[in-house]
Amino acid sequence: MPMPRWWGHINKRVFNPRAVKSGKWAVLTHVGRSSGMPYRTPMEAHPVEGGYLVVLVYGSRSDWVRNVLAAGQAKLTINGEEVEVTAPRVVSEAEAFEALAVEVKRPPKALRITEFLRMDTALERDG
Repeated sequence: MPMPRWWGHINKRVFNPRAVKSGKWAVLTHVGRSSGMPYRTPMEAHPVEGGYLVVLVYGSRSDWVRNVLAAGQAKLTINGEEVEVTAPRVVSEAEAFEALAVEVKRPPKALRITEFLRMDTALERDG
């Protein structure tokens, strides 16, 4: 089971704004599916062939994941560089682990995380 949703709400209000300001995390900019408002969510985004992979610590029902899936695109800022990502899709643990580099640490089995978000870079898909 992913992390409890109540912890996600605390993270969203308290820790995420600090993480965005710190510049140490990748930041995903996405649009609210109902509000149309832009949101910025800090995360660990791992490069994979043709795009990026994100461990869904809170599962695929998190607001930010649902926003990105609904929009079909977002912007990812990594080390100050903005990358347009498209074709977001939830993938299995097997597919995610196959795509991740060997040196990328896998989530602890105790967390029982089974969902990951894979996104393609716009250049890879269009080019």
